[in-house]
Amino acid sequence: MSATRHHLEFAPPATPGLVRAVLLALVAHLVLVAVLAIGVAWKRETPPVAVEAELWAAVPQEAAPLPPEPEPEPPEPTPEPPLPTRPVPPPAPPVVDAPKAADIALAKEKEKEKARQEKEKELQQAKLEQERKDKLQREKQAADKLAAEKLRKEQDAKAAREKAEKLAKSEKNDKAKAEALAKQKAAKAAELAAQKNREDQLKRMAALAGGETTGSGGTGTAAKSAGPGASYFGRVAARIKPNVTYTDIISGNPVTEIEVSLSPSGDILSRRISKRSGNAAWDNAALNAIDKTEKLPLDNGKVWSPMVIVLSPQTLLGP
Repeated sequence: MSATRHHLEFAPPATPGLVRAVLLALVAHLVLVAVLAIGVAWKRETPPVAVEAELWAAVPQEAAPLPPEPEPEPPEPTPEPPLPTRPVPPPAPPVVDAPKAADIALAKEKEKEKARQEKEKELQQAKLEQERKDKLQREKQAADKLAAEKLRKEQDAKAAREKAEKLAKSEKNDKAKAEALAKQKAAKAAELAAQKNREDQLKRMAALAGGETTGSGGTGTAAKSAGPGASYFGRVAARIKPNVTYTDIISGNPVTEIEVSLSPSGDILSRRISKRSGNAAWDNAALNAIDKTEKLPLDNGKVWSPMVIVLSPQTLLGP
């Protein structure tokens, strides 16, 4: 409430007579509108009134005298006969002035100029057409040159690639041949060494089978120095013999050579038949006996690996 009173105190003072002036203006406008409406309605409803009037003169007047009778018209004169007319000569044809020499020369000059311009225009068009053809020809030649250059580069790259592949293949073949030759030589050397080792072991096994022992003399010493002795093969045969399982009837004395690889402790790491006996059943029996043995004795703490073991029925099973 105090805020409203404070606002009214500082509000601008009201204009005196403003409300009265507004009301008077509204009343005046309403009166004007009513008068206009009444006037328009009155004009529409009032019918037109016919007015008649008679004129009366104050002093009587005499009637006007009658007009005189018209005089008779004189007779029309008789027309005179027409006079003969002379024939009118035809109009002379218009005189055409002969063209002047200057005009003729000017017309010819214009025709020559027009012909020259047309000729020049034709030459210009022919020149432009030739230039267009030459441009197309140059562009075609450039495109053909680029295509030929691209084809040549592709052919050169293909030839170089084929040459490199051929060289690499040749080198690979040479390398493979060299490796194969080296392997062949190594295999041959290993085969020779194995053959020599087998021969030595066969001699020892033969001595073992025949009951021979290393006697005194150079031969026994050489055998001992070259490999395991007959006594060691006897221990090997004694270790394998209980594991041989063979029930078939044996014909002859098939000999099977088995190459074994041993660990430092004598465990059998791998085995393979290096020479078959010709009797598949005996070969399998000898191989199974090696597998069952699993471990071979040491030769005074030494391990012979690889070592070829010669197995035969007479050696293991007896005659």
